[in-house]
Amino acid sequence: MEKEMTVTGFEGKKVLIFGLKRSGAASALALHSLGAKVAVTDMKTKESGELAEELSRLPEGIGLFLGGHPQEALEGVDLVVVSPGVPMNIPALTLAARSGIEIISELELGFRLFKAADPLTDFYAITGTNGKSTTTALLHYILERSGRRALLAGNIGYALSGLFPGNLFPGASPEAAGREGSFPVVVEVSNFQLEGIRDFKPRISAILNLAPDHLDRYKDVSAYYEAKMKIFERQDDGDYLVLNAGDPNTQIISGKLQKAGSDTKAMPKVVWFGNGEDKTTKIFGLYSMRGSVYVNLPGMDIELIKAGDIRIKGAHNLENAMAAGAMALLAGVPAEAVRTALMEFPGLPHRMEFVRELDGVSYINDSKGTNPPAVLRSLESFSGQKKENSIILIAGGRDKNGDFQSLRNQVERSVKLLVLIGEASGKIAAALQGAAPMEYAMDLAEALRISKAAARPGDVVLLSPACASFDMFRDFEDRGDRFREEARRL
Repeated sequence: MEKEMTVTGFEGKKVLIFGLKRSGAASALALHSLGAKVAVTDMKTKESGELAEELSRLPEGIGLFLGGHPQEALEGVDLVVVSPGVPMNIPALTLAARSGIEIISELELGFRLFKAADPLTDFYAITGTNGKSTTTALLHYILERSGRRALLAGNIGYALSGLFPGNLFPGASPEAAGREGSFPVVVEVSNFQLEGIRDFKPRISAILNLAPDHLDRYKDVSAYYEAKMKIFERQDDGDYLVLNAGDPNTQIISGKLQKAGSDTKAMPKVVWFGNGEDKTTKIFGLYSMRGSVYVNLPGMDIELIKAGDIRIKGAHNLENAMAAGAMALLAGVPAEAVRTALMEFPGLPHRMEFVRELDGVSYINDSKGTNPPAVLRSLESFSGQKKENSIILIAGGRDKNGDFQSLRNQVERSVKLLVLIGEASGKIAAALQGAAPMEYAMDLAEALRISKAAARPGDVVLLSPACASFDMFRDFEDRGDRFREEARRL
């Protein structure tokens, strides 16, 4: 019998939502359906057409402040909900904080809605600089493949506030309908979403890796890392935190956990994943050694799978597979079901996605490579090929204050030609001058024509931009879709 699920406590509350894209629209619809007095503010104008889809979904009664964040929008507001794309330090939010208005992220709102409707809901949350979407989708796939229904939300799929149990507002996901009993929510969370959490408490969380990123929004890399580490700040000793044993920055996390534990705060149990080849003792968790992945968890000391049998390839995807596998096992999924899912999961679009082969040249779409560490991992995944300097790398876009110099050594080893596009092309060229031959292109179509002319059988044309997409495209998916289209036209 289906469980009765209701959410109360929002009736009559005046809520202002900052940002009207996917997350903002979901928040507005959910809160409006629960009787809140909702208004939305966005820097974009109605006339720009950029908000047309979202505006068409909003029912009458939701207030709009478009083309800016006016001070009068905050009058009488009880709660502010912030979408991930809106920085927390803008003047309007600073004023809201000074006025004593509670400010939360859409992630926090979604969590509260789920817990209000069904307190038994478990959350499995994944963050990190790179690999979040693949690992989140893989964990969801493992759960579903093992016969356990689960929801997929956050940075991937639907906004969390659009999925809470019992929602009936226009545009609510069909995934939320017909829910019986409690089952977990697998959520990809960004540092931006984590900035505004208060109660968010996953039963199992993971930080896949930490590397400099988004330095156009944070004062320094430490502030960025601190935002990521908020994922476990509410967890206690009944919860798990999965960490990368090969990432030196996770030692920062270990130190914080030890200090917090010494201050008598109950902390989550830490489970690791990573390369076990050079370790003197077994990694507690999942580890790779001699071409296999092994499990070392309470009551389980087994070889899980041959690394070569994991369908998604590359060293970075081996790490993603171990992280998702560890979380699934901690959630109670049998090892055999985890093994089967790892052999079947095909990966996600725009992440080292094979597009086509033409005249012996492979075309790879890695549009999700939006920072230098991600590009470095993608380039390293081709190491060991018989042919050196066989990659034609298409890079560039909107700079996030990335350290392009960090790519120099790998570019020297593996890149035959660097084709530069977008706003950051000059900065990338200055950072990598002499590392590889370079050419400039006005757009992706020209970049691919240049690449095709330079490519020879055995080469790889790789789109891995090391930048955001917003100078030329709607988002990284739009950029990847355009790459696919242009590559198939060649």
